[in-house]
Amino acid sequence: MEITLSKLRTNDLATLAQRTIAASQTGKYQVVEEHPLLHKLAARYADYDTVYTKLTYSGKGIAVAEADEKRDRYFAGIKSYIAGFTKLPELEFHDDAAALQQIFQAHGLDMDRMSYSAQTAQLKKLIEELDKPENTLRLANLKLETIFTQLKTSQSDFESLYQEQAQANGELRNLPSATSARKTLQKAIRDYLNLLTAMRDVDDWETAVQ
Repeated sequence: MEITLSKLRTNDLATLAQRTIAASQTGKYQVVEEHPLLHKLAARYADYDTVYTKLTYSGKGIAVAEADEKRDRYFAGIKSYIAGFTKLPELEFHDDAAALQQIFQAHGLDMDRMSYSAQTAQLKKLIEELDKPENTLRLANLKLETIFTQLKTSQSDFESLYQEQAQANGELRNLPSATSARKTLQKAIRDYLNLLTAMRDVDDWETAVQ
């Protein structure tokens, strides 16, 4: 018997497997209900069901991008505020702004255009520098404590999400591919249906006890 399964859509193949297994386990066909080929089909279907609807990526990309955009806003806001302050030497705490401006320049004024990993590393160094007592005093003098705290929080939130994304993507890559799972499921279905075809020549096989 020629059984063509490769032309079935992904979800149709899954439906065929599921219904074949369910129909075989009603108790009516006892001769095949405990057959190794049916057990193998059930196992292959379980593997296929795990992977055939999985996304190529973890699905966390949007959340990571939003977290990155949020920390970018805080970084750009502090940077712009300090830069503006340095242009007005007559203002109180101008020297504090100038000192902070040098720190930002040393760590990279364009770090918000870097890759996720590069920016994370650079921003972490910047935050460590700004967290030093002399610099927290400067930030306080410029009324930047709140936004600096928000920058630190946004950096921490991004790192957590980015790590979750990397772990989830790694787990997905360790799953068997959908193509591989499909091939093994098709073979299991074909083997089992070939068994049923052969059993048609056995008298009363539907109710026979193995």
